[in-house]
Amino acid sequence: MEIDCERCGNAIDAAAVKCPFCGLSVEPVRSCLPVFSHRIVSLEQGRPFVALALDRMKLALADCKKNHVPLLTLIHGYGSSGKGGAIRVECRKTLDDLKARGEIADYIVGEKFSRRSPSVKAILRRYPELGSDKNLNRNNKGITLVVL
Repeated sequence: MEIDCERCGNAIDAAAVKCPFCGLSVEPVRSCLPVFSHRIVSLEQGRPFVALALDRMKLALADCKKNHVPLLTLIHGYGSSGKGGAIRVECRKTLDDLKARGEIADYIVGEKFSRRSPSVKAILRRYPELGSDKNLNRNNKGITLVVL
């Protein structure tokens, strides 16, 4: 099992006591305790075309599945016009399709990522560490949380 180094972000063995890349001391992960794992990926970095952003999303989803990361926050932006960007729209259409095919468990749009939402309450019961997420209760239309 691998984890990401908190300092440099490189994947390191979960049993390691020191990151071989940056030297940060880490505590080995005990296999008897569930590990909270949440990845954040920016789809809008570099202002890509929609197709490239969707490819990034698919790669991130595949990587999360491979590494047993149950939660993924996608930063797609809301669009510079303020009317909702093309990446956001196509990202959510793709997530609808993936959910219908059973490839993801669920997704929560940023504007509904609130403690008042029943689906968010269920996720917070399962992953209470998500309660400190900076986007919670923020009505952030530029992100989407994916539950794998």
